[in-house]
Amino acid sequence: MQRFATAPAPPVAARELTAVSADGSRLHVEVHGPDGAPAVVLAHGWTCSTRFWAAQIRELAADHRVIAYDQRGHGRTPAVAVAVAGAGAGAGAVAGYRYGTEALADDLEAVLAAALAPGERAVLAGHSMGGMTLMAAASRPGFAEHAAAALLCSTGSSRLVAESLVVPMRAGAFRTRLTRAILGSRAPLGPVTPVSRRILRYATMGPGTAPERVAECARIVHACPRRTRVAWAHVLAGLDLDSGVREMRLPTAVVAGTADRLTPIVHARALAASLPECTGLVELAGTGHMTPVEAPEVVTAEIRKLVDAYLGREAAAGQGSRTAREAAAGQGSGTAREAAAQQDSGTARGAAARPDSRKTREIPAAREPRTVREAAARPGTPTTQEEKA
Repeated sequence: MQRFATAPAPPVAARELTAVSADGSRLHVEVHGPDGAPAVVLAHGWTCSTRFWAAQIRELAADHRVIAYDQRGHGRTPAVAVAVAGAGAGAGAVAGYRYGTEALADDLEAVLAAALAPGERAVLAGHSMGGMTLMAAASRPGFAEHAAAALLCSTGSSRLVAESLVVPMRAGAFRTRLTRAILGSRAPLGPVTPVSRRILRYATMGPGTAPERVAECARIVHACPRRTRVAWAHVLAGLDLDSGVREMRLPTAVVAGTADRLTPIVHARALAASLPECTGLVELAGTGHMTPVEAPEVVTAEIRKLVDAYLGREAAAGQGSRTAREAAAGQGSGTAREAAAQQDSGTARGAAARPDSRKTREIPAAREPRTVREAAARPGTPTTQEEKA
């Protein structure tokens, strides 16, 4: 019998919260790390839970306040039956339960309001359906209030079934119908077995993924209730959040694997080209859909970069603004105007310095840029994709 290394125990939260969504759904929220540290909010994907972010939580919680929550019906967040009058764009009722992009946005707003102080900013990271959650909420007031920057991992905004490569055949109507049937199947997943691990790795992970990482993902996915899995599969099959991408008017990085069959790399490239403030696209050669588990160091590093670049800048700007106001109060209105002008000038220069989506992401010398084809022999190695103007 094949044995795998025992997975580390999930990180223990410093405290747990319950966020109440617009329809009354109660969401399980975990807060890790010290109070007062820069905040990071993590949204997991379809059939996963907060456990999916274990590697990022362990690394970031030492000097960040990491907030992770279970999407409705996943993990420790129950699927609460609610009355739904009609179905809005992207939202729907499945067997008396409310699932849809509007619910995703409602839930994220509720989590931000429960875990962050009024006006407090955070870096938001979403994987797969978690990334779609950010797109769905991009036009919401709560998102604008709290989101300083975002990371989109292995996700897409539309045509998920049509572009999926899970079924190895030529693209077309038949492949789309077959993919829709497979992903939305009501068949129970049952216990984790060697066969189920092989299927999961084929569909969601790169061929070179370590067996213990495949086993951990299998445990997480198999723990998802069948009703939740099926209901969200139907939502994702009809997803159209292209307009939400254009509403993400904040610095946003994109990470994706070149061996992703669920949301192939074409989705990441489309996002990078459409985002108003894309800071760069990182392509992980040979990596599949489960990027935070398959390449945890890279995903964690991208989150840190966003925190340092945008939360750090906001803190410095706030301190500078307070200094200018204090100087103005002590030196008169003329000095106040000068201090304000200097502050505005500094802010403008800072905004101008933000990375632009048409520039290639800089890679450290230890990870020199290579083409995807050259890097394919070393799964998990980041390469860059230069967006076209």
